[in-house]
Amino acid sequence: MSEGRTPGQALAFRSGRFVAVDRPVPAEAAVAISVNGSTHAVMMATPGDVEDLGIGLALNEGIIASPDEIERLEIVTTDLGLDCQIWLSEERGRSYTARRRQMTGPVGCGLCGVESLALATRELPVVADELTIAPAAIVAAMAAMAGEQVIGRRTRAVHAAAFHREGKARLVLTREDVGRHNALDKVAGALAQQGIDPASGFLTITSRVSVELIQKTAMMGCGLIAAVSVPSALAIAEAEASGVTLVAVVRGDEFEIFTHPGRVVGAAAASAALEETSHAA
Repeated sequence: MSEGRTPGQALAFRSGRFVAVDRPVPAEAAVAISVNGSTHAVMMATPGDVEDLGIGLALNEGIIASPDEIERLEIVTTDLGLDCQIWLSEERGRSYTARRRQMTGPVGCGLCGVESLALATRELPVVADELTIAPAAIVAAMAAMAGEQVIGRRTRAVHAAAFHREGKARLVLTREDVGRHNALDKVAGALAQQGIDPASGFLTITSRVSVELIQKTAMMGCGLIAAVSVPSALAIAEAEASGVTLVAVVRGDEFEIFTHPGRVVGAAAASAALEETSHAA
């Protein structure tokens, strides 16, 4: 099964006439995440880095606290798609069974189909305030992620998420997927498997910021996420509550900070000055 793209034929209207073109399109497959023999989630996803996706989703939904709590993981290929089968340690398996009784059924994004609103709006950890990032680093990070979007360049139909640190090797890793949630889960899983602390850097993503992405960022313990598009109001409120710096509308060398500006060099002072000017007026 292709991880990146499949060829597609299209009829394009260009320069006033129709022409046949071969259009690269992204591969997409049904991917199930099974935990202890039961399906936890089924989603349509890019069929690559599925192990990262499974581990990242398990981490971001609180099924596990670390990859060490997974006894065994196997990717099973079937005619219908891929099944990422995760088997938990005995102790973690008991807590997962108790949690599963509160759920109506398998879900893809982590919210749909949840019986209890308390699960959908679960209390998030407050992210530690340890990170400081220069404005130029945010701009450079977004450009670096774009340079790694192999599937995205060929298809223009997938999202990407990436993890960065300041310094020489700024871009640590990038993951792509047709689903923005999946891309971020893949990053979480890859970082966990490589033993990289998400608090040591920051995230970029090619989509708008929905509340689920803020929840995943907070669960990872990452202090800043930067996105190309505008966030939702609920995402801003959740970022404020969980201590996540939300940077959005990153276009060229410009961006907007919606929450916790102190992590961006110079932003806190500018915010304070603007507030003083506003009060004085």
